[in-house]
Amino acid sequence: MLVQRGGRKPGEPIYLKRHILGLALAVVFPILLPLLYHHYIGPLSFGTQLIAALIIALIGSLVLYFTYRASAQNEP
Repeated sequence: MLVQRGGRKPGEPIYLKRHILGLALAVVFPILLPLLYHHYIGPLSFGTQLIAALIIALIGSLVLYFTYRASAQNEP
């Protein structure tokens, strides 16, 4: 196999720090934000927590999609 610049194989994805940070936030925020709201502001029902987590996960997944898509288009 040919190894190009940076020691990556052809077709291997580029993982930038912003990608890893975005992925971590997309995994942690749907769990953490409803818990913080429950702790500091007031109780939430299970259904409200579930809906909030799904909405936060959807927003995080869209952000990751557009972030990775932009990087993938710059890949030769």
